[in-house]
Amino acid sequence: MNGYASLDVEEFEEFYALSARRLIGQLCLVTGDVHEAQDVVHEAFARAWAHRSALLHDGAPEAWVRVTATRVAISRWHRAKRATQAWARLAGQRPAVADEPDPGGLLTLSAILRQLPPRQRLVMALHYVCDLSVAQIAEEAGMSTGTVKTHLARGRAAVAARMGEMLRAEDHGA
Repeated sequence: MNGYASLDVEEFEEFYALSARRLIGQLCLVTGDVHEAQDVVHEAFARAWAHRSALLHDGAPEAWVRVTATRVAISRWHRAKRATQAWARLAGQRPAVADEPDPGGLLTLSAILRQLPPRQRLVMALHYVCDLSVAQIAEEAGMSTGTVKTHLARGRAAVAARMGEMLRAEDHGA
């Protein structure tokens, strides 16, 4: 990108072509769903187009899009949670809990991450996939550094426990 006052169409298309796939991959681990990741990244790019002059002044346009996509995903999680709770109250019952994955199936890291609470999944993905520091994650996710560290520790423990279960299952099955 050049030093113009704002990105023109060709520059923005080049920026999109160079970073969209990477961002979708990163957000896929955050959201746990490739289609949701595509939606939030595309929404973030739409917002980026409207703020393209700010992208140049910020100096980190890909980070801006990632932060925006993450915030869109978090907003959707909150909306979905509130909707589920509202429907449950209306029906006079508790919200349905998703079934655990089939323990006999082959679980990938992505599947294990999908089992984490959304904030832990977000922090784990930003740290291990996007290679962000605790301070950067805190800034992007709007959390304190202590909260980020807590989510990282809990996420690591949950992933280690799940992987241990998988290894024990493989040992007993072999």
